[in-house]
Amino acid sequence: MKSVRKYLSSEEAIILGLDPRPNEKFRTKARYRIPEEDWDNIQRSRAKDNVRKFVETQKKYDKDGQLVSTVEKLQANPIDIPEDFEVIKVSTSKTTGQQWVQYAKKKVNLEDKTEELRDRLIKDLKAYSPAYPTIKRNKSEDSYCLVLDPADIHIGKLATSFETGVDYNSQIAVKRVKEGLQGILDKSSGFNIDKIIFIGGNDILHTDTPHRKTTSGTPQDTDGMWYDNFLTAKQLYVDVLEMLIAVADVEFVFNPSNHDYMTGFMLADVIKTHFRLSKNISFDCSIAHRKYSTYGSSLIGTTHGDGAKQVDLGQLMSVEAKEHWASSEHRYFYTHHVHHKTAKDYINVTVESLRSPSPADSWHHRNGYVNKAAVEGFIHSKTQGQVARLTHFF
Repeated sequence: MKSVRKYLSSEEAIILGLDPRPNEKFRTKARYRIPEEDWDNIQRSRAKDNVRKFVETQKKYDKDGQLVSTVEKLQANPIDIPEDFEVIKVSTSKTTGQQWVQYAKKKVNLEDKTEELRDRLIKDLKAYSPAYPTIKRNKSEDSYCLVLDPADIHIGKLATSFETGVDYNSQIAVKRVKEGLQGILDKSSGFNIDKIIFIGGNDILHTDTPHRKTTSGTPQDTDGMWYDNFLTAKQLYVDVLEMLIAVADVEFVFNPSNHDYMTGFMLADVIKTHFRLSKNISFDCSIAHRKYSTYGSSLIGTTHGDGAKQVDLGQLMSVEAKEHWASSEHRYFYTHHVHHKTAKDYINVTVESLRSPSPADSWHHRNGYVNKAAVEGFIHSKTQGQVARLTHFF
């Protein structure tokens, strides 16, 4: 018996005793090879289902209200719209009533998807969070605050020594951060540390989309998939914060940044939820671009550095942290983003940009934007402000 290849719906395939196949792209049917007799039966069935009636669409009356004429059209068949498509436009002829329907693939709101993923992560983490025992600390007047600021880590960034002279990838990033922070802790061992301010965010992740691009859409040389890098960054923060809690109570401050504006925020919230049962760590994970902390007579501001100009940071601090401005004697702003060291005293604030453990990638190396890789920290006294800068070079 002669056979033909025809498109069938899954219901039609089942009627013919066939196993339904996935619909072909942009179609609501799949193609099957069937006997010609079966195809004739399907056509008769479709014709029976598609019997249409004339429906009245327009009437005209004379001045006495008597019906003069009517316009009728065939009732339209239901339109099969493929899955993940939606109607975007319907046009109707004023004379015949004929309609044209346009449909297109549904638009996906990436921000909604991101929020949905974030909410699911937070819900799962709240169902399971480690129970950290509370560590009781002995108070001392002769104590100091350690600001730890591993800036611009860029997990997922790729650089090769063949091109730039230095290798860098996600594994090297993790190793450098852990080594650098331990180096700062070792250098601060002569101080009695009773508080650690840990600055998170600041391009912890190199990209913000599945397409290996930053938040604004700039393509990047990357190492690994975005989800692997997210989980790597999560584990790095967990390992580091567990290490720091053993030294002193920790204040985690998140700075949103230009490479990972969305995923960096999600990561900070995930970490906050992970440590929600710990009494020895607090979090400031808001999306605000500038954050403020206090220690003794010091008012400490942090920001990524891609927004407000350094010269304006003191004035912004006086407005945004006005409740602490008058009572503080020493004011500092730590910024990031540029990957190299600068420090300048303005009239009412000292502004420093920090080095990064991340070296130049292909584009930055080609254009001469090279840096001395390092992790930095600062010691603050309760009365004298910043009394020491600590640097661990690579």
